[in-house]
Amino acid sequence: MTITLKVSDNTKQKMIEYFQDKKRPKTPAYAVFQADEEDTVVTLYESGKVVFQGISADIDAAMWRQMEKHLNPEKKIEMTNSEEKKKEKTKVEKNPKYYYANTIGSDEVGTGDYFGPIVVTATYVTKEDIPFLESLGVRDSKKITDQKILSVVPEIIKRIPYETFILTNEEYNKRYQENINMNKMKAILHNKVLCALKEKQYPTDYIVVDEFAKPFVYYSYLKDTNALKGITFMTKAEDQVLSVACASLISRYVFLKEMNKLSKEVGFQIPKGAGTKVDDIGYEIVKKYGIAKLNFIAKLNFKNTEKIKSYKKQGD
Repeated sequence: MTITLKVSDNTKQKMIEYFQDKKRPKTPAYAVFQADEEDTVVTLYESGKVVFQGISADIDAAMWRQMEKHLNPEKKIEMTNSEEKKKEKTKVEKNPKYYYANTIGSDEVGTGDYFGPIVVTATYVTKEDIPFLESLGVRDSKKITDQKILSVVPEIIKRIPYETFILTNEEYNKRYQENINMNKMKAILHNKVLCALKEKQYPTDYIVVDEFAKPFVYYSYLKDTNALKGITFMTKAEDQVLSVACASLISRYVFLKEMNKLSKEVGFQIPKGAGTKVDDIGYEIVKKYGIAKLNFIAKLNFKNTEKIKSYKKQGD
């Protein structure tokens, strides 16, 4: 974290006195000093600009902001936070053209998880549904807790039409062996749920897919199928189109339910993702059920499989 604060001469003098015994031997160009304050590096420049960098930068900056305010009550405080600037840059502005429209949108969950299926959902959201969904706090499933998803999604599916498809691990592994890569699988599954919802002939302004491949690549994956045309591909679509946000949440909800079933089946709490905890649980499952069990609960092409096998060789 980096925070910049502009201070007046009287605050500068207070800082020089305070950091007298904390200064670093070397001073950057145009700086009065550079000093260490616990987990923060503080640099005071001749111009009066102070840069706080580190884990506790916000705490130290807040202290000197208060000092500046106390010594110069009539002066406007000038302070910027690098984290807030990053958030502003990455914040996606909603395009009213797509947000306030009748849309079908799709999104998937499970592609980055070693254990568990891939779940793809398409939903249909009308303009009239927007206040209802906003009241539930609908947004991308990555930004909402699993507990919240488990409580909110049952309310959503009572009102919002949707189609969901679950690609089991066994089917995933079979397809992957047939040289169908992850993105091609995703394209096939998105097309499947989108077509199923489109067939219901809801009045639709736009069909939106969260872009994971360029349109020409997406359609090349579907050259041997009846591909749905007229799709709007959009990056960060779940932040801009409520039908995609709903699809993301419903997919996550179904995925959580499926993971819970797998956990009960194997007798271990199966972790999400593909980290070291996954390797540890994978090893315990193989030890209990044999390596063949992974074909039914995991994505074998992930590197975790080889790690789990090497665990097995070193273990019992």
